[in-house]
Amino acid sequence: MASRRRFLQAGALGVAALALAGYVAAPAGDVPVADAGVALRWLNGRDAQIVSALAPVMLGLRGLPVRDIVAGVDRAVAGLPPATRAEIRQLFDLLGNRWARRWLAGVGAPWARVSEAELELFLQNWRDSRFLLLRSAYQGLHQLINAAWYGNPASWAAIGYQQPAYVMERLP
Repeated sequence: MASRRRFLQAGALGVAALALAGYVAAPAGDVPVADAGVALRWLNGRDAQIVSALAPVMLGLRGLPVRDIVAGVDRAVAGLPPATRAEIRQLFDLLGNRWARRWLAGVGAPWARVSEAELELFLQNWRDSRFLLLRSAYQGLHQLINAAWYGNPASWAAIGYQQPAYVMERLP
């Protein structure tokens, strides 16, 4: 029969084991959100960090003008219907939460410090997920980032696109 002392020792060891497991399983803390460097209408600083981390990996290009892509995503989302903006807000809030980032996205480090390989794995897992919700979230991010990049005149030369002169005259 277990004594009271043995019961208290087992309880103390259990608490210590749970505390250690919680410490090991906890995702890395988020880094302070710095200014995105652009005036944002809809995105916040944390959202800008997420887009900045994902854009080069998702597009497969290095040396991108990330600030322009963040500004393009901001413009694109600001022009969407309110219901769609609310869904995108939920997605960015989910990705901005450190627990969801770790356990749902599989990304342990904060977005500003995550490795390219980890981002590629995250994107591949969401793209090929058996869950429709994750595949839809991937498609939403993919469409926003691609629209922001390929809608930017800086990308047009690389793909051989020449905007007609009458259109260029009307652009701001």
